[in-house]
Amino acid sequence: MHLALGAALEGFAGDGAGGIFFFCGEGGEERPILYADSEGGAALVAIGLAELVRLLLVVPWWRDCQAFTDEENRELEAEYLEDMPDLAARRDRAAAALGLGLPGQAEVLARLREVATRLGEDFVLIFTPEGHPYEPLFTV
Repeated sequence: MHLALGAALEGFAGDGAGGIFFFCGEGGEERPILYADSEGGAALVAIGLAELVRLLLVVPWWRDCQAFTDEENRELEAEYLEDMPDLAARRDRAAAALGLGLPGQAEVLARLREVATRLGEDFVLIFTPEGHPYEPLFTV
């Protein structure tokens, strides 16, 4: 895989569904972060590691967001809480251990939408052997 704009791409973490998080460009933890899923979709999801951690803690169902509406968010949260009813306590412990303040869900989703759909336009991931771009994970 490579970025169409030619910037460096550095994989640094994966998830249980086969997705990979990549730092884009040169630098440290403040670099843009792109997520590529195992189904051929990709999107810029955060600018910097702290923003990514806030996203993962506040809205762990972010991959399923498509409309970025309050109603959609409530439905996804309810489904997620069925499997993990102690999510809030876990999130708060993790945030405290990392020294992170956590914004509200609406703010985090608004930022994800901005990053993925506006700022992420220049971060197109290409599957190098075939030369095909990954599909955007989010559309407006």
